[in-house]
Amino acid sequence: MPNRTVFYISDGTGITAETFGNAILAQFETTSRHVRLPFVDSVDKAHQAVRKINHAAIVDGNRPIVFTTLVNMEVLKVITEGCQGMLLDMFGTFVRPLETELQIKSNHRIGRFSDASKSKEYQLRIEAINFSLAHDDGQSHRDLEQSDVILVGVSRSGKTPTSLYLAMQYGLKASNYPLIPEDFERRHLPPALKEHKNKLFGLTIQPERLSEIRNERRPNSKYASLENCRMEVSEAETMMKRSGIRWLSTTTKSIEEIATTILQEIKPERLAY
Repeated sequence: MPNRTVFYISDGTGITAETFGNAILAQFETTSRHVRLPFVDSVDKAHQAVRKINHAAIVDGNRPIVFTTLVNMEVLKVITEGCQGMLLDMFGTFVRPLETELQIKSNHRIGRFSDASKSKEYQLRIEAINFSLAHDDGQSHRDLEQSDVILVGVSRSGKTPTSLYLAMQYGLKASNYPLIPEDFERRHLPPALKEHKNKLFGLTIQPERLSEIRNERRPNSKYASLENCRMEVSEAETMMKRSGIRWLSTTTKSIEEIATTILQEIKPERLAY
């Protein structure tokens, strides 16, 4: 797909349109220029978007692909009638058939939270993010019982980004603890974790990949050496097996895949989508 521009247009942030569009485009071996146009919430902004789309069509010599999640019908009409791109209206494709099937009208809400200040779900997500930041890398033992999940693993195995993803995407209070040489010498989990065993989930990683990651942070250090990485990973996996902790390797998995596996295994009672 040479010289092809992909537009993501929304009257909100555009994250839904971009996420969905990227999932569709991932099925094709393509390279393209991506343009997100968020907050297109007026007819005037819609006309501006149409000019950008049509300009890209002229420059590229190919019609752009346009993913939209527009709720405002006046705005959508401007895009539909004016743009010279291939238009994929995701709300039109899914929401209107559902209205027919359910025999009710959708609320035509713009974005995930129409008013963040009044959304309990949104406030729970913010609380979860703050909690996960405060309990990153074993910084705090306070309120550990409030954790929905506690990730354990060697340093740089993916605990922090996974914790934050779980908090931001699902509103889960995710703590994480690094397993360090002192734990391996004691041959048991950190004392603070023992009473929360049902919430523990382990992350491991191939030593070679771990060494690469650590060398980016501390080049040519013992911490990053392949020998040390092999030792730490081996000890951590042995400890997880001995303690009966569920675990997976993050080596070739995305944060989304890791989080999905954790949710399937842990099954938190409180889960905000």
